[in-house]
Amino acid sequence: MPPSLPARARIVVIGGGVIGASVAYHLGLMGERDVVVLERDRLTSGTTWHAAGLMTTFGSTSHTSTDLRLYSRDLYARLEAETGVSTGFRPVGLIEAAADADRLHEYRRVAAFQRTRGLEVHEISPREIVERFPFARVDDLLAGFLVPGDGRVNPVDLTMSLARGAKDRGIRIIEGVRVTDVRCARGAAVGVDTDQGFLECEIVVNCAGMWARELGLRTGLVIPNQAAEHYYLITEPIEGVTPDLPIFEDPAAYGYYREEGGGLMVGLFEPDAAPWRVDGIPSDFSFGTLPPDWDRVGPALQTAMERVPVTLGAGIRILFCGPESFTPDLAPVVGEASGLRGYFVCAGLNSVGVLSAGGLGRIMAHWITTGAPDVDVTGFSADRFHPWHGTPAFRRDRTTEVLGTVYAAHTPGRVLSSARGVRRSPLHERHVAAGAYFRDVSGWEMPDWYAGEGLSPEATPAWGRSPWWEQWETEHRAVREAAGLIDMSFMAAFLVQGPDAGAMLSWLSTARVADQVGRIVYTQWLTDAGTIDADLT
Repeated sequence: MPPSLPARARIVVIGGGVIGASVAYHLGLMGERDVVVLERDRLTSGTTWHAAGLMTTFGSTSHTSTDLRLYSRDLYARLEAETGVSTGFRPVGLIEAAADADRLHEYRRVAAFQRTRGLEVHEISPREIVERFPFARVDDLLAGFLVPGDGRVNPVDLTMSLARGAKDRGIRIIEGVRVTDVRCARGAAVGVDTDQGFLECEIVVNCAGMWARELGLRTGLVIPNQAAEHYYLITEPIEGVTPDLPIFEDPAAYGYYREEGGGLMVGLFEPDAAPWRVDGIPSDFSFGTLPPDWDRVGPALQTAMERVPVTLGAGIRILFCGPESFTPDLAPVVGEASGLRGYFVCAGLNSVGVLSAGGLGRIMAHWITTGAPDVDVTGFSADRFHPWHGTPAFRRDRTTEVLGTVYAAHTPGRVLSSARGVRRSPLHERHVAAGAYFRDVSGWEMPDWYAGEGLSPEATPAWGRSPWWEQWETEHRAVREAAGLIDMSFMAAFLVQGPDAGAMLSWLSTARVADQVGRIVYTQWLTDAGTIDADLT
């Protein structure tokens, strides 16, 4: 039987995966003691238990993402000394393969950026790849990118280590209690309803993973993470494979590879993914696997195994398919919910939950205890989504496509084609007539450039100067030298009314706005700390 549910706690964390455990641990570091973690079954029983355990930092051009991954890596390396519970962290290194010119260009840019954030990364030759990972076929590879400090962790051990660190600071973790709803009053969270009664609190943190969307929906929140099938296999032992073998990734072949039990794990991010249970995740799904669709993933798996040919002849010990949850833009949902004080979300981790957990836990704990994040979380903000992002049709179609971009080359000019046409401006048909090439901007179909009257726009993603730059120049000169109509339908509009509206706007803004009748004023709105919170006219 689980421990009895307390009547009250200051903070309730919902979910006992690696994210919930990290949030609890970092709340303890920040001095919070009156914290309860509620897990519907047992710790790690959702998706954490079957995570691949990669602790890799390479691949991001975001300051926030890079820094939180570096923090995670450092935390996992030192946590055992603090808690006495191993995280399984082994800094065996990462090699990221560049199989084509687009990826080589992208990875060189990524490497240059991440070096500015303190990441050690080196470009190496195909010969040097084989010296470190002798099982790879490198005849068609252009280069590799070596990150010596990256490695692997054991996701279950890591979660238990974080949980131990939280418990050592007086935080209670209760398993076997399912949260059925978050109770709100007067625009704020006031407690949680569970299958064992009501628990009053001031702050709720939704770390429910695959279940976060359905839980948030009960209080009107849009958390559009959708579960999808994720595959890997583990071979029988292979001669020469040791625990010190680096992690090897070849996105062009859809695969990642690491040692497991003396054999090799071959993980897969196939180009066309399969959503799972769009209608909702079963509440009793624990330590569960999914029936694999090998006919669908077979071609991608064959490509992945051909990159490491020794796997083709090895015996297969495990063929695994399990769910991971993804968001429409492959960014997590983090922060305080819009319009509900004290309701925080940290979910939608897009298969990088383990390597992000340490940093996200720190960010969340700082935000909860101080009232504001100490890093730029614009791209993660929990209030960036709209109700239509959560509809079944949108989640089904977008997940299939967006998961396929995880291992795609991220060449400028690529656009998503699924779940389009949600919003169209009053000028849409005029844009079409002018040959507009459309992009999805917050759900709006907005023109990126114009091919010309009566012409059909075509675009090939590319680095450097693109063919449509001439159209951009024509548009720019038209507006600069004559006049132009700018469609701003995608931008939010705020109506501020009342006798003190002008004074309030002048206090909030950096520019004089109240007495500028008939003029557009470009200004910023500031936070209490004096930093920019919004940029507007």
